[in-house]
Amino acid sequence: MDADRDDLEKILMAVSVTREEEIGCDECFERLDRFVEMELSGLDAASAMPLVRDHLDKCGDCREEFEALLEALREGGRGPVGRLWTRLRRSLGAG
Repeated sequence: MDADRDDLEKILMAVSVTREEEIGCDECFERLDRFVEMELSGLDAASAMPLVRDHLDKCGDCREEFEALLEALREGGRGPVGRLWTRLRRSLGAG
């Protein structure tokens, strides 16, 4: 009985944090470099791009990508993650 209640509470929590307008992982990934650049520039990326911030709050995979990109750019692209990100963006035609 407790497992059913826990499941119901998880469903209710998920529904309560669902927004009328959301983005998926693909769209978040497309916007991620701009979001990170704003963060590094000291701008309020969360206010400028609330759908990205919302997605990052909910999606662990995208949040990991965000944190890796943020770290890579803080290193000036010199580390292995930065070099990988640069190659990936080039292959996608984004930079």
